[in-house]
Amino acid sequence: MTDFHDAPHNHHARYSAAFNAADPAALDRLYEDTAVLVPRPGLPLTGKDREAAGRHLLSWGLPIEAKTRHTYVAGDLALLIVDWSIRGTATDGTEVDLTGAATDVLRRGADGRWRYAIDNPFGTAAG
Repeated sequence: MTDFHDAPHNHHARYSAAFNAADPAALDRLYEDTAVLVPRPGLPLTGKDREAAGRHLLSWGLPIEAKTRHTYVAGDLALLIVDWSIRGTATDGTEVDLTGAATDVLRRGADGRWRYAIDNPFGTAAG
C-alpha cells in the first residue's frame, strides 16, 4: 500500500525537499533506473547523464519552488503538470531565473513508490 506522502500529487514536495537539501542520492531515488530527464528542450538524458544533470542543478545552491497544478492517475501511471521556479544567485555568482511548467510521468513501482519515468521540466517548450 502506498502511504499518503508518496501519492503522486505530493511528488513535487518530495522532489523539492531533496533538491533544497542538495541531496543527490535522495533526488535520484525519485527516479526509475531507466527514467528520462529533459534538462532543456530537445535533450533527453538517461542513466549517468541524467544523474550528472541533477548534480549540476544542485551545484547552483539555489532552492526550487514547485506546485502541482494537475494530477491525472490511470492505474500505475500518473501525469503531473507542475509549475516551478529556481531563482537567485548561484554559488559561482551567476544570476539564475528559471521557470517552467513541467509535464512529468510517474510510475508506481512494485514496492508501491511513485517515481519519475519522464521528468520534463519545460513541458511543451520548443526544442
